[in-house]
Order: sequence, then C-alpha cells, then structure tokens
Amino acid sequence: MAPEPVFFADLSAEKESASMQNKVKKLFQLLRPETFISKDDLVAIKIHFGEPGSNAFIRPIYARTVVDVVKKLGGKPFLTDANTLYKGPRQNAVDHLNSAYNHGFLPSVLNAPVIIADGLIGKDFVRVKINQKNIDFAHISSAVHNADAFIALSHPTGHIATGYAGALKNIGMGCGNRAGKQAMHADFKPEVNKDKCIGDGACVHWCPVGAIKLVKKKAVVNKDKCIGCGECVSSCNYGGISIKWDTPMELLQEKIVEYAAAVLKNKKNKYGFMNFLTNISPDCDCVPWSDTPMVGDIGILASRDPVAIDQATVDLINTQQGNPVSRMKKSGFSKNADKFRAIWDIDYAIQFKYAESLKLGSRKYQLKKI
Repeated sequence: MAPEPVFFADLSAEKESASMQNKVKKLFQLLRPETFISKDDLVAIKIHFGEPGSNAFIRPIYARTVVDVVKKLGGKPFLTDANTLYKGPRQNAVDHLNSAYNHGFLPSVLNAPVIIADGLIGKDFVRVKINQKNIDFAHISSAVHNADAFIALSHPTGHIATGYAGALKNIGMGCGNRAGKQAMHADFKPEVNKDKCIGDGACVHWCPVGAIKLVKKKAVVNKDKCIGCGECVSSCNYGGISIKWDTPMELLQEKIVEYAAAVLKNKKNKYGFMNFLTNISPDCDCVPWSDTPMVGDIGILASRDPVAIDQATVDLINTQQGNPVSRMKKSGFSKNADKFRAIWDIDYAIQFKYAESLKLGSRKYQLKKI
C-alpha cells in the first residue's frame, strides 16, 4: 500500500496566485473534498480560536478560504471548538464566543457561524463507546459528533504535557467536552517546589476546583481534589509547580488518541486535516501569551491522514534551524535536531505510534510539494 500523500506549500509568494489564501484553497482542494462533502452536509471545522493574550493562532481569513470551498460544494460549514476545563475566558460558551469574536472569528468574516461544540457550560455531549485500553466511553462534544463531515485546522506547537500538539491533540483533546477533558487529564498530579514557590497565589486563583491553598506563603496541593488539568503549572512563572512525568505522560497521549478515534468513529472517512506551520510556539494556544517561535515559519500541510500529517509536521520542523533567541535548549539549535524534545524533553512520538496501532493512520507518508 502506497504511503499516504501529505501535500505541502511553503510561504513564498511573488504573485497573487501564490498568496497564502490561494495556497490554502489549492491544498484543501487536493484533498478532494467533493468526495467527502455532499450537498447539505453539516461540516464541523475544528479550530482553536486562541486564548486572549495570545496571537499565534490560525488567522480567520484562512478558515474563510476553507469555508468558501465547502459552501461551493453545497455543504453547510461552521467553525467550532469546545469549552476549556480550566478557568478562563473560554470556559463557557458566552465567554468563549466573545474571545473568538475578539480574535476576528466573526460570522461576517468567516461567512459561516461559530458554534461552541459542547454548549453553554460544556454539558452538551454524546457518549461514544470505543472500548479502548484507557477509555471505554468518550464524551464527545455534540456539535462535532452530530456533524456529517469534519475538518481540523490545526496550529502545531509545543506542549507542557505532551511535548508536541498538532492534529491529533486538536481532534482528541479539542473535541472532548469538559468532562472528557477531565477524564483525559485525570492521571496527572502537580508537585510543589517550595524553593521556587514565591507564594503569589496565581496557582490558587487559576485552579478550577480549589485544590490549592497557600500555607505559610507556599502552595499546597490537595491531590484528592486535583483533577490534573495542569492549569497551575501554566499559571506559575517561577517554576514553583511541576508535574511528575513517570507514566501519566504516556497515558495522556494515549487518551488523547483514543478520543480522536471516538471523534472520527462515525464520520466514515468524511474528514480532512490541515496543519499551519507558522508562529510555532513552545506553548500551545491555550496559554494567554505567545512566546518567541522555536523556528521560522515553514508553510502549510494538508492530508486525509491525521497521523501522517503530524509526523510530516514534526519532520519538517526538525529540519529547520532552531531559533537561538527562543526558549529552546542549545541541543535543538542545529538542523535535524529534535526541536520539541529540546523544549520539553517529552517523548511526543508516543501519540503517533499509538494512533497508528489504532489504525487511525500511518506514520509513513509521501510529501508532495505544490
């Protein structure tokens, strides 16, 4: 069986036909969307609207380009994402929509509605039976599950818990409702480094379940209440809280993949994926900032295979020269060095291998530059 094609366009442009919008359109059309989008299909376009304070998320105009192609085929597209587990401006549909609108994801810009996939407070979901190693039933956001077709527009980044976040994480973690996100994170428990903790209370403020308190100006975690969301780690700027990575790292990646399998289970191959290799930050778009990119902008990938597109993404990023003024360790500066391991030192390939074992796709691919 021939390797799955992954189509690639760089960002060079010396004429209008080579603009980013035209390249997005051409790449998406190479996926032959006419074979998986039919007239009147409800088409979920999964995207991250960006946490307020960040600026590295995919630009709305590129999503609009995909919307226009879908509508020309007779489909009925909508942009979507699910509410967050952690406290913040995307925890409920009202705040989430306002965050999306403030970042330019307006129906007037997109030519399509924006729908928060798991409803007002994250309780609109479908229980999907998958009987996998870690998850028996996945809680998938209803708007995604009930859509006829599915398109994931992903912005690959580093990630504090998985090392790398791309299409698989955008699908799996991104489409679980709030309870599903909690189930995926449940094996993580934070550790307090008392030497570094300054007692500013940021972790207390951002903990969604009140599992942290200050005792003598040092954070103390109630691990019986902790849901393992990792928000305390992201909110601490001093290294005062970390996560013990013994086996949970592997479990989280596996659970994300199992949720991705649940998302795609009823779609009957009616899906496609695009990764935007721009502003490749050490942190995911869930944090309220965008750090110096790890490497320069590279281009856009498109594929019908979520495993192949993520593997191709990592391979392309690793061939780049590391940004010496980024947070990356020196071990990642040279070409062909593992950039994500030089940031987080996490074996992110676990998710690719596990997804391949579940037959979600193949790590083997054929890169086709347009």
